[in-house]
Amino acid sequence: MRSLFPRQDSAAGRAGRPEPTRFRSIQATIALTLFSLVFVVTLIIELVSYNLTSETVRTNSEDYTLQLVDEVSANVDSYVRYMKNISSVILDDREVQSYFGSAPGQRGSSPQAAATITDLLSSVKKTRQDISLVALFGPDGRVIADRSHLVWNPYVHLTSLEWYKAALRAKGAPVISSSHVQDLVANEYRWVISLSREITSQRTGKTIAVLLVDLNYRVIRDLCASIDLGSRGYAFILGNNGDIIYHPQQQLIYSNLKRERINEVVTATGSSFLAGRGANRRIYTIHVSKVTGWRIVGVTYVSTLVSDKEFIQFYYLFLGIACLGVIILLSILISSRISKPIKTLIRSMEQVERGNFNIKVNIPSYDEIGSLGRKFNIMVAKIRELMIQNVREQELKRRIELQALQAQINPHFLYNTLDSIIWMAESRRHEEVVLMVSSLAKLFRLTISRGDEIVPIETEIEHITHYLIIQKMRYRDRLDFQVDVPEEVLPYQTIKLLLQPLVENSIYHGIKNRRGRGVVRILARKEGDRILLQVVDNGVGMDRARLARILDRSCPDAKSGGVGVRNVDERIKLHFGESYGLSFESARNVGTTASVWLPAILAAVQR
Repeated sequence: MRSLFPRQDSAAGRAGRPEPTRFRSIQATIALTLFSLVFVVTLIIELVSYNLTSETVRTNSEDYTLQLVDEVSANVDSYVRYMKNISSVILDDREVQSYFGSAPGQRGSSPQAAATITDLLSSVKKTRQDISLVALFGPDGRVIADRSHLVWNPYVHLTSLEWYKAALRAKGAPVISSSHVQDLVANEYRWVISLSREITSQRTGKTIAVLLVDLNYRVIRDLCASIDLGSRGYAFILGNNGDIIYHPQQQLIYSNLKRERINEVVTATGSSFLAGRGANRRIYTIHVSKVTGWRIVGVTYVSTLVSDKEFIQFYYLFLGIACLGVIILLSILISSRISKPIKTLIRSMEQVERGNFNIKVNIPSYDEIGSLGRKFNIMVAKIRELMIQNVREQELKRRIELQALQAQINPHFLYNTLDSIIWMAESRRHEEVVLMVSSLAKLFRLTISRGDEIVPIETEIEHITHYLIIQKMRYRDRLDFQVDVPEEVLPYQTIKLLLQPLVENSIYHGIKNRRGRGVVRILARKEGDRILLQVVDNGVGMDRARLARILDRSCPDAKSGGVGVRNVDERIKLHFGESYGLSFESARNVGTTASVWLPAILAAVQR
């Protein structure tokens, strides 16, 4: 006898189920989760640490650069104050006031006075090697310099020079110019920074001369170049109006071959700002001199701030990898400890899935997994009891159904058959009486016989043949039948009383309601590992709605013969599995074909 619980992993059983998702073990999930979590946390910590390190280095660099810039500013202010002090000394000198305050030819403007002033200016120049020129220019064209032999450039007009005009506009206040080429002296072209100052007569208050002190440009250059701002850093100085006092690439800027962020420096409100992108990202640190108003700017490239950047990156990377390695090892150990009892439970479930219910899982722990294992044992034991109970109930159900089917012979069929026998006997049709009584006897013998529910197809064909003989004799010319069953299928198994409900349906619901002769055909053939039995009639047929209800247990229809047909279908499935059973094809006024699919299993006892 076939099992009442066929395995569900067959091709037919899998056809109606969705494909399961890809399996991933809980150990791999835990390990992957911990790895991902620690990786993200470690990455965040490394990024934050590296950014904090970089930010600290950047802040320290800004402070350091500001100190250097302050130092440069202090030195520049010292030079400027010295130049202003020199200008004050010359401004108040009695000989200077007398010489330029007197008209040419007067006593105060003698050559001896001019020589004395020249000595004064020469002495002033000798006090510092970075002063390139000290000179006084009178509005009447008289000029006295630190050297008497100087030859002035005849192509330069004094009144057109910016430093000269700036001095007159300042009304006695010292004026510091931006860096420029001084071409007053013939054949001398020096980069200088000029201090110019108007000298007025102490008696009349009128302008008597303009003092010029040229500070050699290399002084500012050396001051700016002396500070260390990294391999690419540099410093430059801007004047009050944003004009360049000093820049290491000043010629390139003037030639528009290089651009500098002068406008941003002039408009900056803080002591520093960031500019540029990538490798050209720079920090501009600004100090404004209180003496000159100049902006001393230190430029530092961010990429050069951390000289050991690669080492720091390697250090953080190595530390992160070490942490990840330790965490991966711990996650594997922890996940293995957690997943081991779960794997034991899975293996036990697989045994149950294969049909082994005599199994007990042993998980010696008192956590949730241990509780799950104990619940699993209780469940398996309960399933085993229910299966035994279900088998008993199904066996009992089949016996009752078979008994009901055996007792289901329509009393009207028996009465009508007996009436037909009486009528034939009265008509002295003895041969027909003998044939009908013989067929009825054999029909009852096969129907009410005790024994196995599984019989050879040969027995079932013999039974349905006798039934059809009786029906043909009753309906006379309105019914005919054909039995076309090859001998090769006769030894195979079928369930008892399989075809009679189908033939009854064909006669009472198909042929009986049509005009003319009806034909019932019994067909059979073997297809591979299956047997096909068919009951074909040329009756009135069924529409689609009725055809759909005939095997639907939720739509009982005793008048349509559905109850007996559904019982046959259920008996087949109980014995042979869900892949076997009944199917119907029908068309109105054409007929109906009932197909029975059975497994090709040879009967244990053949007749």
